[in-house]
Amino acid sequence: MIQTNNITYRIRNKTILKDISVHFEAGKINLILGPNGAGKSTLVKIICNQLKPQQGAVFYEEKNIRETSVAELAKVRAVLSQNTELAFPLKVKEVVMMGRYPHFSVNPTTKDEKAVTEAMQFFDVETMADRDYLTLSGGEKQRVHFARVVSQLWYPSEKGCRYLVLDEPLTFLDVHYQFQFMHKLRELLKQQNLVIVGVVHDLNLAAKFADHLVLLNNGELLAAGTKEEVLNAENMKTAYRLEPVIHNDERGMYLFFE
Repeated sequence: MIQTNNITYRIRNKTILKDISVHFEAGKINLILGPNGAGKSTLVKIICNQLKPQQGAVFYEEKNIRETSVAELAKVRAVLSQNTELAFPLKVKEVVMMGRYPHFSVNPTTKDEKAVTEAMQFFDVETMADRDYLTLSGGEKQRVHFARVVSQLWYPSEKGCRYLVLDEPLTFLDVHYQFQFMHKLRELLKQQNLVIVGVVHDLNLAAKFADHLVLLNNGELLAAGTKEEVLNAENMKTAYRLEPVIHNDERGMYLFFE
């Protein structure tokens, strides 16, 4: 589990996050929602220890993240940031191998090579293995980065949970690959002790796939819980200034905005 306790983050005199206490459990797809400027990416960076809050703390299981070294954290926590551009003409398999860097010092082992191959197969990019990464489309690059971050966590950890944090992972993907990716996350959760936290904008994808939702608005926690608890008309009007038509039947929940 990831737990944030009373997180407050400011830039000069502007409060970006105010007193955020939420939890993200293993075995669930945990998604963070909110309008632009709500503080979603800032919360993700704090969860990953990329930013230090002025107040509050983040715990992985019961250990304060600040008590874990960067090297040790990289062995159990993988992050897909919004900015994933690379400027060097690397082969796709070399990009995916970057995910294994925390696990070896000089040369990759057979175990590392196996993780890279299987991660590329998992995300259907193995046929691109020898292609120049810079020649790929935006969607293809994003799928390569999926393989990279998942290869980092490919094997269970002897020390407990693994943590996969995704900041707007559906950027550049068409509808087919958006749904494919969310189904892939479901497959990954069949493994033990995996915590998945992601930021998305598509409310209907969140309604379909999320087990637990966190809704931010103006840097504050507006709601957290199941899709029924979070994606209601009152919360949508407050956060997005639109009144939804909500359908919830045997096919699932769908939101329409007029």
